[in-house]
Amino acid sequence: MAGRPRGVDDAAILRATADVVGRVGPAGLTLAAVAREVGVVPGTLMQRFGSKRGLLLALAERAAESAEADARTSPERLRREHGSALAALTALLVESMEPMKTPQTYANHLAFFCLDLGEPDFHAHALTVHRAERRAVEELLTAAVAAGELRAGTDVRPLARSVQAMSSGAGLVWALDREGTLARRMRQEIDEVLARHVAAPVPADQEES
Repeated sequence: MAGRPRGVDDAAILRATADVVGRVGPAGLTLAAVAREVGVVPGTLMQRFGSKRGLLLALAERAAESAEADARTSPERLRREHGSALAALTALLVESMEPMKTPQTYANHLAFFCLDLGEPDFHAHALTVHRAERRAVEELLTAAVAAGELRAGTDVRPLARSVQAMSSGAGLVWALDREGTLARRMRQEIDEVLARHVAAPVPADQEES
């Protein structure tokens, strides 16, 4: 397409857009700031995305596509890496918050989420992200039941809803009280949500020899 500089693809521009959102929020983002980040002129972004809103909408769409891809591959990958479905679940949720290393960055991404809630086009992509994460959480909880990490008969669907609600709330509370890191807070809260569902260890004298 005319006007597209070689070596700068949409993926690089959208990564830069996410970085700028994290620093200044969607209200403070400008095409000029993103253009400087990737080494192009603002006119290139206008040609490619049409406007600031078009750029942010493209970012939301890419996030939805990535979430659906991750929901298909991340549960199995994380189980291999961590050797446990529950450890994989914790890693999944901590990874999802990885860009939000400071309360200010969290606040800026939260502002973008509020944009998602307020506009139908953005909301559709945010809902896709939410549902994709829910599938991944349910898959890992189901695997944890099958592996004996969670009690037999645990109803994973309502538990998955609780886990997702905790994930959202933990970030907000952490951004307010600013105690420790977000990753540590997430791990603590996940442990608390799952505590009453975790299977009791088998006493050593009852284990099969």
